[in-house]
Amino acid sequence: MKRLFSLSAVFVLLGFSVFAFTGCSKDSSSPMAPMASAPADEDFSVERARAEAGVEPTLGSTATSLSWGVSRIMVVHASPDAPAVDAFLGIQPLGYGLTFPNHTRYRYTWSGERNFRLNLAGTTTAALKVPVTLNPRTFYSAFAVNRVSALEPLLLTDDLTPPAMGKAHVRFVHLSPDAPAVDVALAGGAVVFGDKEFKEFTPFTPLPAGTYDLEVRVAGTSTVALPLPGIKLEAGKIYTVFAKGLLGDGSLGAQIIDNSAARRWW
Repeated sequence: MKRLFSLSAVFVLLGFSVFAFTGCSKDSSSPMAPMASAPADEDFSVERARAEAGVEPTLGSTATSLSWGVSRIMVVHASPDAPAVDAFLGIQPLGYGLTFPNHTRYRYTWSGERNFRLNLAGTTTAALKVPVTLNPRTFYSAFAVNRVSALEPLLLTDDLTPPAMGKAHVRFVHLSPDAPAVDVALAGGAVVFGDKEFKEFTPFTPLPAGTYDLEVRVAGTSTVALPLPGIKLEAGKIYTVFAKGLLGDGSLGAQIIDNSAARRWW
């Protein structure tokens, strides 16, 4: 395999891979990541929010329009044994018939306190219903995670700040319910993202554009749980790589989301 960067660059990269689970604490119980930098204004168009989410919410019987902000949210079906689902924020549909391990585009919606709901596809039967708070001018990914018997959300804030020239941004999320803590490493080489347990994740991390042979190892060991050869990272793009499936039935794998492409789907 072509050596893509020096050992010293690896140690610099490791400094960026501090766990970002609310305040970067491995022990935090909150599923919210730190607030991202607000991207360009056109990403939070009020007109597009009206088209996708309906008119702004109103205030009681006076029907006075509130000055609500605009957020954008993607839904990712990451529950390995759950059936297809329809996703909603309140009455706003985010996606219909979403199957594992697929995702929607970033949908426009109103900010504030919302009810996130997953129904069994084509029905009114709620598989998951939970309140969420969305900040204005912020991108989110809402992952449906765990086995269907314990289905739960993982809501992450997505920092879609464009990468520097010649770089891509990559985030790793551990979403295999029965897999142990893992390291993501260069094949046969240094660890890039270290010691992530189920539902833990890294921040978006800058890497030189190129093609990488990676491997998922049992944390702290050289035991390879999943080889990831030929991972192509294009300059200027932003990616989420998540561990999917189940170790026990041999379905453990990895899924790549191009967040920058999902952002551009109008």
